[in-house]
Amino acid sequence: MSARRRTVMITGAAGTLGCAVADEFRAIGYQLLLVARNVEVLKSQYGTMAHDMDCYEANLLDGSQVDAAIQTAVQRHGGIDVLCHLAGGFRMGDSARSTSVETFDFLMDVNVRTLLPIVASLAPHMVSAGGGKIITIGALGALRGKAQMGAYAASKSALMRLTESLSEELKKHHVNVNCVLPSIINSPENRAAMPDDDPAAWVQPDSLAKVIAFLASDGARDIHGAMIPVAGLV
Repeated sequence: MSARRRTVMITGAAGTLGCAVADEFRAIGYQLLLVARNVEVLKSQYGTMAHDMDCYEANLLDGSQVDAAIQTAVQRHGGIDVLCHLAGGFRMGDSARSTSVETFDFLMDVNVRTLLPIVASLAPHMVSAGGGKIITIGALGALRGKAQMGAYAASKSALMRLTESLSEELKKHHVNVNCVLPSIINSPENRAAMPDDDPAAWVQPDSLAKVIAFLASDGARDIHGAMIPVAGLV
């Protein structure tokens, strides 16, 4: 009997980094399990990968939708080996004293609360299977608070602390939980927002994807709860 093909679940799969991470894992032989709020966007974006991917539509804040996607993926493929939790968002410009409740809640939702339902559903499967890998996306700019970035830094810092706590809870079950901390990612959105900056100095998505793939590899089996800076030339 042939071995089961390894699987990677990628949230935020429709974004620039999501595409780069999907390309990297596909190149090293993984079955892709792509998650987004709009499955038609995924199918359009990844049309040429049809034989290497499954698409799942889910609101990551809805535990029942997330659990349904994970249960389906586990039944189809025998398990989920790696979770790349790339879903997130960015806002800046407001001072800490004038940040609106709407902005604060938005950033805490997309950067922190989206992780909770998926690890609640997926972690028991990984523990039962004898191990797994979970990689989250923090931010180098969240290592300390900065002007006009208080809510964003707070949300990413909360994600980073949650990642460390998950690592402490899961490492005895051979589940590696780690976080990468990019500076500015070279994306169309960031180029539009910062037209006077040099994107060649930023973190390139394919480079960051290789760091994430390493953390998912057997070579990273002794890395737990790490915050890996990926700064480019910034």
